[in-house]
Amino acid sequence: MSERRLLVQELLDERREALDLRVVAGEAGLSRAITVPRIQKPGLALAGYREQIHNDRLLSLGRTEIDFLDDAAPDVRRVAIETVMDANPACIVVTRGLNAPAELSRACEDASVPLLVSSLSSFDFISGVTRFLDERLSPTTSVHAVLLDVLGIGILLLGKSGIGKSEAALDLVVRGHRLVADDIVKIVRRSSGLVAGTGSSIIRHHMEIRGLGIINIKDLFGISAVREIKKIELVIELCEWDPREEYDRLGTEELTYEVLGTQLPLLRVPVRPGRSISTIIEVAARNQLLKFMGHHSAREFQDRLNRAIAAARPEPSGDNVE
Repeated sequence: MSERRLLVQELLDERREALDLRVVAGEAGLSRAITVPRIQKPGLALAGYREQIHNDRLLSLGRTEIDFLDDAAPDVRRVAIETVMDANPACIVVTRGLNAPAELSRACEDASVPLLVSSLSSFDFISGVTRFLDERLSPTTSVHAVLLDVLGIGILLLGKSGIGKSEAALDLVVRGHRLVADDIVKIVRRSSGLVAGTGSSIIRHHMEIRGLGIINIKDLFGISAVREIKKIELVIELCEWDPREEYDRLGTEELTYEVLGTQLPLLRVPVRPGRSISTIIEVAARNQLLKFMGHHSAREFQDRLNRAIAAARPEPSGDNVE
């Protein structure tokens, strides 16, 4: 997993116009790094309550905070600004185009903390910058796999090279399902805990089929056969059939696959001649949809079986047999 950071200068370079940002003080600190996608409003920190505010965050000050600082007595304003600056913010953004108090501008200049102003409302600014930071700062990793959208279920298909992942994926695309990525899947975990995957920009929409070569799924099957990014909800690992290994035959075994600290449901599907892997994957997607709706077929079958066995069991006799 790679740790991500974004310089304040990069925020300006990429979102200056969209967020209508300009620098009013602390320009020497534009090399400061933002490492957390969550935005902080100082709140009680303006009253000197230091525990409420986190270090190294992007701080947003709106009309309420600026009015408080403008109306506060000099000593109260000094304590409020010192408390905010003590959190070593990555940068401070004043929304609604408001003028920051002169004391705050001087403090940012002295500490080389960028002080920015946006004409957007606090809600619009925080919504826009949070989406951007969530995309840029979320932890990421890459896996050798295939990612598909099957009946709306994001399926990450694992297995060693040559076992047939791409061929199974191609068969599913022919059936009307959608390819997200082949060979290299870039996975990102959003702040909400959602795990999503996408393809490399270089090989996106392409697939390697041994004996056929590189094919472009978008060109062959149309735009409806591909998608850019998909939430991952099920992991299926294709493995070589081993007669010595016991495979789950009831579907009650709950395996998981961990990616970026998130546990995803895992199925291990053995591959052997005569098995239609694409059909199995499609049925697995349908079964996962049923689970999301609260119907677990394997558990329901096992419960009925247990009740039938219990009902058929003879009652113990009260007679003692010598």
